[in-house]
Amino acid sequence: MIEFFLYSSLFTIWLMLFYHLFLMLGGYLFTIKHQQVNRSLPKDDTSLPIVSILIPAHNEEMVIKETIKSMVRLQYPKDKLEVIIINDNSMDATGAITDEYASKYEFINVIHNKPPFAGRGKSGALNVGLRQSSGEIIVVYDADNTPEPDAVRNLVFELQKDQKAAAVVGKFRVINHNKNLLTRFINIETITFQWLAQAGRWFWFKITSIPGTNFAIRRSVLEELGGWDVKALSEDTELSIRVYNLGHYIRFIPTAVTWEQEPETFRVWWKQRTRWACGNIYVIQKYLLRFHKLKRKRIVIDLIYFLLTYFLFLGGILISHILFVLRLFFDFNLSIGLVSYVLLILGFLLFVTEVLLALSMEKGQLHRSNLFHVVLMYFVYSQLWLCLMLYSLCKEMKRTLFKQEVTWYKTQRFKGKLD
Repeated sequence: MIEFFLYSSLFTIWLMLFYHLFLMLGGYLFTIKHQQVNRSLPKDDTSLPIVSILIPAHNEEMVIKETIKSMVRLQYPKDKLEVIIINDNSMDATGAITDEYASKYEFINVIHNKPPFAGRGKSGALNVGLRQSSGEIIVVYDADNTPEPDAVRNLVFELQKDQKAAAVVGKFRVINHNKNLLTRFINIETITFQWLAQAGRWFWFKITSIPGTNFAIRRSVLEELGGWDVKALSEDTELSIRVYNLGHYIRFIPTAVTWEQEPETFRVWWKQRTRWACGNIYVIQKYLLRFHKLKRKRIVIDLIYFLLTYFLFLGGILISHILFVLRLFFDFNLSIGLVSYVLLILGFLLFVTEVLLALSMEKGQLHRSNLFHVVLMYFVYSQLWLCLMLYSLCKEMKRTLFKQEVTWYKTQRFKGKLD
């Protein structure tokens, strides 16, 4: 029985490792194929549509000013741009700061969302902003984001070129990546995710997920879907599946870049990532068990990936860790013997290779310091993720069994100029 569990765990782990390697290869091929994409933008502004940028903000006084400044710097015709900041029942100076800029710039508008309509999380705030907007294309940014001047123009231009695309997503980078060891880990994680999961999946399967920020989506699609699901903690993942189920697809373009602030303390990181993990587990529960009702079966690829990640892969890793520790004290007479240790070492080397390949696709990220952080990341950050996923799985199962209300956690911000 023990040998069965060991073989099963090793098979699951290596299945996921090879799948990630496959995706990373796709991300690398994507960069080669699209090196010149969107280098030249159309000079004729008359063809550009009206764009509404939605920025949900709850107690964002530390970061909202720099975010608004980045909106002012956008290289998009201001007569075709409306920036809508949804001040969602903030208790700090967010309202005063946003009102100050709204009085200076005609294209900036503020919605002061008060109870009983406030406090329903990001999805609720976005739905409020959508109802008040008028743009043909909706762009979403988090309140800690400072998009590069050409980001919105690149998103819109790509959406205009591809009429079959319902949405286009850009790339995000960590602005406070040098703050401490945690932010360095997060920086490596985000780079790897985008070239592996976003670019890689688009290259092989024409599948990409809408992130929480820096994306453009057609208003007609949002209205057909009825906006965002207020019960979803990962509103971006849930929206992605519904978009695909309509028969559309989502493109990834790395030329539309935004910079965002990431958690600088373990406590904030844990709460934010728990929300993400619980949100993805909610998506699995909502769609996987009734996938036969989905019109577009291609999205089952993503649902199976989530299932493998949050259940089978997690279980395989836990079994492998437990057996590794027990074998230090007990002899189970396993026929696989030293081969299991060789496979663990090879798995570690494969992890390092994949991450370094992702870093090589970002200018200035492949250096000696990051090599050290990648190695350390495997033994520290990746293990923390395992603990977090196990905790989130138990938490979401408890919420489902006892039919508890969804509670939203807004990521805490930190002082520091975003530029």
